[in-house]
Amino acid sequence: MSDPDLTRLRSMLAELASQGRSALLPALHAAQRLYGWLSEPVATEVGRALGVPLADLHGVIDFYAMFYRRPVGKTVVRVCGAPVCALAGADSVADALCRHLNTRPDEISSDGEFTVEHAPCLGLCDQPPALLVGESALGRAAPEQAADICARSRRRAVSFVGGDMRSLTVNCGDGQPTSLTEYRDRGGYAGLRKALTMTPQAVLAEVKASGLVGRGGAAFPTGIKWEGAAKAQGQPRYIVCNADESEPGTFKDRILMEEDPHRTIEGMIIAAYAIGASRGYIYVRGEFPCAFKVMGEAVEEARQAGALGKTIFGAGLDFDIEMRLGAGAYICGEETALLESIEGKRGFPRIKPPFPATHGLFGKPTVINNVETFCNVPLILERGAAEYRKIGTEKSPGPKLFCVSGQIQRPGLYEMPFGVALRHLLFDLAGGPNPGRKLQAVLMGGAAGAFAIEKDLDVLLSFEQLSAAGLPLGSGAVMVFDDTADMREVLRRTAHFFADESCGKCYPCQLGTVRQYEILDRVASGHAVSGDRERLLDVGGTMIDASLCGLGQTAATAVLSGMKVWPELFEAGGKGRRAKGKEQSANSKEQE
Repeated sequence: MSDPDLTRLRSMLAELASQGRSALLPALHAAQRLYGWLSEPVATEVGRALGVPLADLHGVIDFYAMFYRRPVGKTVVRVCGAPVCALAGADSVADALCRHLNTRPDEISSDGEFTVEHAPCLGLCDQPPALLVGESALGRAAPEQAADICARSRRRAVSFVGGDMRSLTVNCGDGQPTSLTEYRDRGGYAGLRKALTMTPQAVLAEVKASGLVGRGGAAFPTGIKWEGAAKAQGQPRYIVCNADESEPGTFKDRILMEEDPHRTIEGMIIAAYAIGASRGYIYVRGEFPCAFKVMGEAVEEARQAGALGKTIFGAGLDFDIEMRLGAGAYICGEETALLESIEGKRGFPRIKPPFPATHGLFGKPTVINNVETFCNVPLILERGAAEYRKIGTEKSPGPKLFCVSGQIQRPGLYEMPFGVALRHLLFDLAGGPNPGRKLQAVLMGGAAGAFAIEKDLDVLLSFEQLSAAGLPLGSGAVMVFDDTADMREVLRRTAHFFADESCGKCYPCQLGTVRQYEILDRVASGHAVSGDRERLLDVGGTMIDASLCGLGQTAATAVLSGMKVWPELFEAGGKGRRAKGKEQSANSKEQE
């Protein structure tokens, strides 16, 4: 116990000890940064300092994919295996890296420097194939760049940002974070200053009148959620920003955090004023180290400038924000699982009711919204609800961010008013499929979405129009597949994602996602057997009806949609829609 690193660890743990179990994730991250992995003595030291039983602590470590109980290379290279990256050749990149390092996936290179592993999704869907090399995110990788990737001599490409309007993304597009000075010079914090001249009740009324609904997929009315927390009994109250953006095909929150961090902070402060909260948390997914760093620096900037802390802008509002970094668990995007994670537990969803508005973080009234939702709030307060509602449609007011990825000429983040046609987004703005290719399908809403085909191109992008067409809006993910894509492989990859990410708390999801993947793995290999279609329908229906949370309830959505669009894919002995003329990723299951 005389190891100097252990001395440093004890010093860091002493600073966190007063927070108890809620500091468990920061403590584990700190310990792993020191040692590279979490050995039994290190875990024991963390548990002793925070008062967490060792059995519970190991349960947390094993739950999160980015914590290691075994040695790994000094740098972990994560290669994205989501459908879009797979189509772009992610498996070939992983193979090339392993050949260059003379190693195999999940093993340590002979020099101890690297471990290559497959990741479910890295949130760089507009730049496939995507990698996370240590804490450096790299896009558009190629097998011949293996040496450069390991030498970190490649710079990440900047995400394209465009659209018909630029309200939420006005400060995005150059790949650089907007400083507090720049944000203020461009009108930032005007919404907060206006809110502080109003009563909290008036702020709540304005948000309700705007018609803003959550932009993370559930589309629950934001003002009603805030009002519930404001009226709930109990103190303190909390504001939580869900920045655990893990849905394949979605990357909008990452761009907002990395390039315009103060907009999210401003929205959170307005929410705190409206409900009477004194404490906030921003929970960033572990695969977004750059976003975590930028947001943390912006929080400190705001604190130093008097926008956070005591008597904000001299108005008597006391509110501060604490950062939390996830560790690789898609389920933590579910709001109650995220709250459990902040509390230092495994990210298991809670049974609802009660809801977070009344019994949220640490059992207290809590507002939890995602990044895009909070970014809408300053716009509403600055312009007023009436002006805000002039954007979009009557039932879907405001701007919306769409993440366009896949086999299309200009993938990127597009800001549009609700009510614009899908065709306009894909062809006028994103340039349509690559030259010589035809559109085959569009997966709307991400991995938990449904497929649109050519007949759906004129559907309007609003909650009401998409619902009428049987398509989800979700978080705004739009994944494009041209006529070279093997849709059986796309569905297999999607099913693998859910099987890998199921938390295992409820049996319908735990067993159903694995069984769904097993069947689709067989189908994608060209070995479908009689009854596979019925088995998928049965498994999918059971997960929808009986799963505890949204992961299990939507894990079969894309599969069931694909079965309607391409019934021939699931016929025993059928060849299905295997691509021609291009190297495909059908052999990728060998890498998983």
